[in-house]
Amino acid sequence: MTLAAATNEHLASISNTLIYSSMAVYTLAFFAYIAEWLFGSRSKVGRTAAALTQKPGAKAPAVTVQSAGGTAVLERPKVVVRSAAGARDVPDGPGAHGGDEQGDLYGRIAVSLTVLAFAVEAGGVVARALSVERAPWGNMYEFNITFSTVAVAVYLSLLALKKNIRWLGLPLVTTVLLDLGLAVTVLYTASDQLVPALHSYWLYIHVSTAIFCGAVFYVGAVGTLMYLFKDNYENKLANGGQPGRFATSVMERLPASASLDKFSYRVNAAAFPLWTFTIIAGAIWAGDAWGRYWGWDPKETWAFITWVAYACYLHARATAGWKGRKAAYIALIAFACWLFNYYGVNIFVTGKHSYAGV
Repeated sequence: MTLAAATNEHLASISNTLIYSSMAVYTLAFFAYIAEWLFGSRSKVGRTAAALTQKPGAKAPAVTVQSAGGTAVLERPKVVVRSAAGARDVPDGPGAHGGDEQGDLYGRIAVSLTVLAFAVEAGGVVARALSVERAPWGNMYEFNITFSTVAVAVYLSLLALKKNIRWLGLPLVTTVLLDLGLAVTVLYTASDQLVPALHSYWLYIHVSTAIFCGAVFYVGAVGTLMYLFKDNYENKLANGGQPGRFATSVMERLPASASLDKFSYRVNAAAFPLWTFTIIAGAIWAGDAWGRYWGWDPKETWAFITWVAYACYLHARATAGWKGRKAAYIALIAFACWLFNYYGVNIFVTGKHSYAGV
């Protein structure tokens, strides 16, 4: 074995170690996010939310809040569900910690652990790139570890911009752990060189934007799911319904449905032009590699279907009659198309984009 080969093998081993280490840290972050939600459920917001679901005619108890040096008794708050017919006036919730100091502490610990896990995972991706002496995007294993790294980077960037999205931490870390678990068990592929068709600077342009778009679309999809849950909760309250205590405790801490809807729309709208560029860059690369710009290869076809689905969502979202839940369903269908384009096409369909087994 040559010195270069031995060095590359050592770097590949370091990469694997770092990926497993990041999974361990993500697991700690997962439990910290769980603790944030649990302590938040016992906070003033949780008790207030429980008071809001009293049976009609029952006397609502006052809300008691323990604080340093004494006890404060608050009257049951008045919640305005709608400011006018067809429009809600619901404030954003405080977040997963629910205003509880200990819950907030666990939330900040969770974010710190997420930052550490992100740094370790990013180191694993870099080590993988050094071991193969190329961009680490030659197979599904490499795509998975890079995708989860970028998804966490998007989340941390939004936090750094002071966006109220710490509620995203728990579903994000859960997904990342599932993604990495799938990568190291089912999708793992030993370090190897690329097929000749992939030796192009377009690999850095096309695949990097595809990964970034996927990460942003994922964040938008989680926001859309949360919007559907919160909108259903607000509808139930507006119609005089009585949500369960668990649902109330969770939903009262999330942003208002209008805020979640706006967040998801802006995230998806920001990524859509980049997805358009991804398809165009892929077509140009195909022209260089295969002598044709478009051949309706399965990967190309589903990339186009994904583009059409997101275009329909953005159009529906901008149309008055299709705002809200109808547009949200289209957004989820669009993200499902993106997922199938990656997992379904790569695993179950053979085409020109099939490389290195998976």
